[in-house]
Amino acid sequence: MRLDKVLANMGFGSRTDVKKLMKKGVVQVDGTTVKDGKTQVNPDQQEILINGELVEYKEYIYLMMNKPKGVISATEDHVETTVVDLLEMEDQIFDPFPVGRLDKDTEGLLLITNDGKLSHELLSPKKKVGKKYWAKIDGNVSEEDVQAFANGVELDDGYITKPAELKVLSAGGVSEIELTIMEGKFHQVKRMFLSTGKKVLELKRLQMGRLHLDADLEPGEYRELTDEELSLLGRQADSN
Repeated sequence: MRLDKVLANMGFGSRTDVKKLMKKGVVQVDGTTVKDGKTQVNPDQQEILINGELVEYKEYIYLMMNKPKGVISATEDHVETTVVDLLEMEDQIFDPFPVGRLDKDTEGLLLITNDGKLSHELLSPKKKVGKKYWAKIDGNVSEEDVQAFANGVELDDGYITKPAELKVLSAGGVSEIELTIMEGKFHQVKRMFLSTGKKVLELKRLQMGRLHLDADLEPGEYRELTDEELSLLGRQADSN
């Protein structure tokens, strides 16, 4: 990869900024000062220093966010605040995007990355990656609903959902549930409950595959995935 591209990707400015930086003679590759941005380097195998400090190159970024309400799952929007807007600039330079989407009024676990291959694997219906939600429901969720969801329910457009696991945490005028689905149709959880005559009042995603939402993350906060969490996602993507 061209050295100027490596440095630009790592947040040292535009190609023009990097060119000016290199002309100052502060960039070294394996101990040799390099001033030509076209120089080909292998950032995984060669040592790159700027002003004597090691440049740790990474191609991909993997972030776990506790998405807050009122923010949309998109990379950019002229009106609404997006999840990418909530990222620090040092993370935005990787051009990350949300894996799937959570509705504007839904909070919880959202994976943000620039790894298109992993994103495709996690979202592919063939991989059957489960997504677990907690919800507060206006209405009494019964055992009849549990069985209906297990069989698949018909949405307003005639689509029959794949079997889903519904667990009733508390039932009554307002019920609390956990629901695991293997697909991600538009407003799916809300539409599934509408099919039974009930309305979702609050919705939060707790889990995607084997990745659990970090309970220490407040809404709007995020962090990088640990190596262990990333391996869990990788195994989930490759296991089916």
